[in-house]
Amino acid sequence: MSNYLPSMTALRCLDASARLLSFTKAAEEMHLTQGAVSHHILQLEKQLGVQFFTRRRAGLELTLAGQKYWNDVVAVLRLLERATESIATTGGRGGTLNLSVSSSFANYWLMPRLPAFVRANPDITLNLSTRVGPVDFAASQDDASIEFCTGPTPGIEASLVSPLVLYPFMSREEYERFKAERKIRGVSLSKDQLLDLLKSFALIRRVTVPEAWPGWLQEVGLSGALPESNLQGGPRYALLSMALAGAIEGLGIALLPHFIVSNAVQSRQLVCLSRVPWIAARGYYLRWPEWRSDLDALKRFSAWLSALPSETPDEPSEI
Repeated sequence: MSNYLPSMTALRCLDASARLLSFTKAAEEMHLTQGAVSHHILQLEKQLGVQFFTRRRAGLELTLAGQKYWNDVVAVLRLLERATESIATTGGRGGTLNLSVSSSFANYWLMPRLPAFVRANPDITLNLSTRVGPVDFAASQDDASIEFCTGPTPGIEASLVSPLVLYPFMSREEYERFKAERKIRGVSLSKDQLLDLLKSFALIRRVTVPEAWPGWLQEVGLSGALPESNLQGGPRYALLSMALAGAIEGLGIALLPHFIVSNAVQSRQLVCLSRVPWIAARGYYLRWPEWRSDLDALKRFSAWLSALPSETPDEPSEI
């Protein structure tokens, strides 16, 4: 069997060429000449009797066989990289976990809880990065990710970290001004007054959850009560943190989760307009490729997340 095992350099050339679809760019990444990379690929193709790339004037294109072999090989390469990094940085104690997580969820949900994990697991180094969209584990250095999604997919395992539970918030200053103009007394609004408020301010929409406002309006019995121009006319923000800042600055009403608004509510920058929540069909999941399931640092991090107390969606403590 050892006669069939390619050299590590050849496999690394395959990985770089498949990711970059260019022998020249692969050579720059690996600090080799373009001719050396091309030679390694040709020797690999000759050794295995399979063509991995179609050479075109515009660049390289993976063949079906090349795509399949690269998918298998890259998993092994990432394991070797991670094993080498772990032993080099920890001396065999604990390990390193590379985690990708959205910036808003990282800053407002994970970071306040993370010291407890670090204290309980001092032998684990947790490296954080952020990216937009799902992680391609075959092409990245990430061992796992926390993503807003529906959960597991073929080849990817997942466990729920937190549901997305949204409530309507707006600037307290704008809210008090509205009440004063309408001569509204009391703490809460009637259903008619709430509808008047929703018609009077822009509805801040999230790009990733366009169904949120229609869903929440249905929960409070106001489905169809707002003109379509109100539902579609508000600004669209890509990040939760943007929607939070927009609500604080009086740019409109935003549907936000408790974990991101707690400080703004305590400092009386925001006011919650209703205790009725809307719970998204998707949630925040810890996801990892099946071939990383045995990583000790990942198993310990996943167990720590699972043991965290869950928030009761309909009883936010600070709203």
